[in-house]
Amino acid sequence: MTSNPAILLYDGTCGFCDGAVQFILRVDRRNEMRFAALESDFGAAVLQRHPELAGVDSVVYVENPETPDERVTVRSEAALHVAQYLGGPWQALGTVARVVPAPVRDGLYDRFAAIRYRVFGRVDSCALPAPEVRARFIA
Repeated sequence: MTSNPAILLYDGTCGFCDGAVQFILRVDRRNEMRFAALESDFGAAVLQRHPELAGVDSVVYVENPETPDERVTVRSEAALHVAQYLGGPWQALGTVARVVPAPVRDGLYDRFAAIRYRVFGRVDSCALPAPEVRARFIA
């Protein structure tokens, strides 16, 4: 395992986001990426360390968490980091998607984000992870 694996912050009440995390857990061959809800104490601490994320309503990819080299990316760029991490066909898809200019990718991301609750629903709270992956979730 990488000494300081990336952490994906996600909307813990979003049905699509929960499904995306479950998908990542299924296809992640390295079993290193960790997860935390934006609404968690850890998520709040990341947002506090990065004031530029104030009011963010997006997935946040955190590299080198809790170190002086901590870096965060949001929206489509965060999704592309996840694709890169997953490798294989997901990495190839991400490479192709990088051809699209970031403002266009983020515009599409924002449009989808605006309807995600209507299409995929809202959950009352984060689902309890299965015992075999529970250690990869941060409260």
